[in-house]
Amino acid sequence: MAAAGVLLTGYLTLVAWFGEHPAWCGAESECDIVQSSRWSTLLGLPMALWGLLTYALLAGLAWRLRTRPAAWGPLFLVACVGFGVSWFLTLVSVFEIGAVCEYCLASFALMNLLLLLAVLRRPSQPSERGWRRTLLFPVSAALVLVLGLHLHFSGLFDPAAGPEDPYLKALAAHLQESGARFYGAYWCRACQEQKALFTASAKRLPYTECAPSGPNGPLTAACTVQDIRRYPTWIVEGRRLTGVVDVERLARASKFEWDAAGQDKTPEG
Repeated sequence: MAAAGVLLTGYLTLVAWFGEHPAWCGAESECDIVQSSRWSTLLGLPMALWGLLTYALLAGLAWRLRTRPAAWGPLFLVACVGFGVSWFLTLVSVFEIGAVCEYCLASFALMNLLLLLAVLRRPSQPSERGWRRTLLFPVSAALVLVLGLHLHFSGLFDPAAGPEDPYLKALAAHLQESGARFYGAYWCRACQEQKALFTASAKRLPYTECAPSGPNGPLTAACTVQDIRRYPTWIVEGRRLTGVVDVERLARASKFEWDAAGQDKTPEG
């Protein structure tokens, strides 16, 4: 069963790396929305790759368990962690993104079954109290990891919490004052990448949220009027720019004159 998880997540990892859509997962489908959301990567790597590593570790431990009963502890730990993360991502998909991915549901089912099998194969404990002690660390580790993921995706560890770069601060303020607009959606990974280019000054950008009700909800009036069909979309000096736009291109498009302020034109760090 862990081998099936390896095949599934391995396929999704390759698809993500080559920028393709998985089979039966067309553009703008619910599956595509989930796969391109900001929750689909972690530390710059596809979430599917983390799943692949988890399934591979489970497969190795399950094989080792055939001859070494001591492997059950690590197996149960990894299964608990995978179970917790799988539940977290599934709840995010359903309640936060508002879309369902068939591949993600398949992985969710596999991880639940793997944990169940691990529990059924547990070694005998001298007492119920001993079993409770066995549960404590794996369950705690899973809860801590899920909490860490929640804080990560909530932006607690985001570079935007740091000090502002003077150049980026001035450019963001200029974009706001010049009437430029940045249209996006909170669940859009590319929109998060766009904001990340401005680090701590992202809050100064002239941002308009287009889909506050999720990927399947109605667009806001401001986005409907501008016929926004892709995120992110910039409208700068009457020009429409789509996708992640680098800082210098935005500066040129908006006629930002940083040299006039007698400052170094290159952003820090």
